[in-house]
Amino acid sequence: MASTDSPFRFGFVAALGALLAYWLLTLVRQASGVLLLIVVALFLAVGLSPLVDLLVRRGLRRTLAVTVVALGLLAVVGLFVVAIVPVVRDQISTMLDNAPGWIDQLRTNSVLLDLDERFAIFEKLEEKLGDSNLASTVFGGALGIGRLLLGAVFNTVVIFALTLYFLAGLSSIEQAFYRLAPASRRARTQELTEAVLAQIGSYVAGAFGVALTAGISTTVFLSIVGLGEYAVALGVVVALLDFIPMIGATIGAVIVCLVAFATSAGIGIACVIFFVIYQQIENYVIYPKIMARSMSIPGVVTVIAALIGGALLGVVGALLAIPTAASILFIVREVVLPRQERA
Repeated sequence: MASTDSPFRFGFVAALGALLAYWLLTLVRQASGVLLLIVVALFLAVGLSPLVDLLVRRGLRRTLAVTVVALGLLAVVGLFVVAIVPVVRDQISTMLDNAPGWIDQLRTNSVLLDLDERFAIFEKLEEKLGDSNLASTVFGGALGIGRLLLGAVFNTVVIFALTLYFLAGLSSIEQAFYRLAPASRRARTQELTEAVLAQIGSYVAGAFGVALTAGISTTVFLSIVGLGEYAVALGVVVALLDFIPMIGATIGAVIVCLVAFATSAGIGIACVIFFVIYQQIENYVIYPKIMARSMSIPGVVTVIAALIGGALLGVVGALLAIPTAASILFIVREVVLPRQERA
């Protein structure tokens, strides 16, 4: 009779386990797009939950409170589309129309002229900007543009719907999660979970406030220094990029400064000075004040978390990495370290 601990049986079970793990990993990879939408929707639901809870405390039922928040969000998006998008579109068109003139100004730079003689960069750039099929080339033709727009609309609708579902059932989800904990530790688990969710919600609201402040400040400054025809478009670009940890604000500043230098050297220098000063104010005044209620996290952890999140999930991963890392640190500080001290 063969031994139950025979090498053959052990190897068979190990190989079967490896195949099962590989199959599960393949399924996760195939569903990664959907899983990412779910994570983003849950993240947004946690961020909007404080508004819903505020309305509930004012006497509204949770379903009605979720409806009010959803309608308010749709109203804000609709107002943005109606009031801002046409302005941004027109200003981007103006920038593209003025790009050939900027190239002519750049031709006076001796370093760029030397590069142009070697690689014909200006001629190639003018050909690309003058190409009527530029958008099709960038996005892979008409079919690529259609897929891109359809995918963006589909993902937006799915995220919005999931966010509403999560908002409506967040309390039920929390209670189901609490029941997984032993009865003796359930109260502590609930306390820690609610603290983490509240601070993540504060982080989401704070990140939006920081980005909005950056966008408005940039728009006002550009309108003052003489770039009013591009101010709103560039302000929106800066606000959107400011959501990206670490590098977003710098990328936005570089884009604005390039447009400014192409318009006028004086305006370009003014923009460089503005962004150097503003980013210091944002880093040491605006960000700490707005984020005062969110979880504190060391700078090195922020950098590492953003790098890992960006490598795994791109921009979305970088956005989610910081509150995730802060939550882990919070759990370690409140649970792991005290337990180690008692050991």
